[in-house]
Amino acid sequence: MGKKDTITANDIISCYMEYVLENEQPPKSVFSFAKHHDFNEAEFYKYFASFEVLEKSIFKAFFDNTHAVLEKSEEYETFDSRNKLLTFYYTFFENLTANRSYVVYALGSAKDRLKSLKSLSELRKSFLGYIETLQIETIDLKNERFEKIQDKGIKETAWFQLMLTLKFWLDDTSPSFEKTDVFIEKSINTGFDIIDTAPIKSIIDLGKFIYKEKIHMN
Repeated sequence: MGKKDTITANDIISCYMEYVLENEQPPKSVFSFAKHHDFNEAEFYKYFASFEVLEKSIFKAFFDNTHAVLEKSEEYETFDSRNKLLTFYYTFFENLTANRSYVVYALGSAKDRLKSLKSLSELRKSFLGYIETLQIETIDLKNERFEKIQDKGIKETAWFQLMLTLKFWLDDTSPSFEKTDVFIEKSINTGFDIIDTAPIKSIIDLGKFIYKEKIHMN
């Protein structure tokens, strides 16, 4: 890459991922990293304040690429929230698989879990925002405070589920990570079955009916 070429944020991300995989460690400095890939140091700071910020951006880029693919799909727009999330998972983990060596490097080591979690902070923000757009049906609690707690609980549970799936995928040794696909299907379906409002609404309606009938009979 010549210094006269226009370098983008994605170019820098690609160079960084390549560098750490080849050297099994991050660059010593932005200066040496830029020099190694033949672009000006100032170009790096146009997009990233530090390597830590860049590392966070990598996982957000995986999310953004996944979301961009889904937005182009007319079929996806017809799905209910359950199938939208399933489709997101399958597409997201395809992206991760295409970059598995880097993901394993960044998250697979047990030496610094705190750093791993920091690397996922931007992904977390984007994913929680995505969950909110799904408008997963919940119980109408008729109380704004309780509904906020309920919505937060759903988003936090969804994030925890994504982290469980990520850990399963990192440990998966099956061909084409087919066991991860099974895990995704079963865990997403189970999660939606747990929060399925239809049975709960039926119980509430039955309770209301019994209550009214009891008053009427008395």
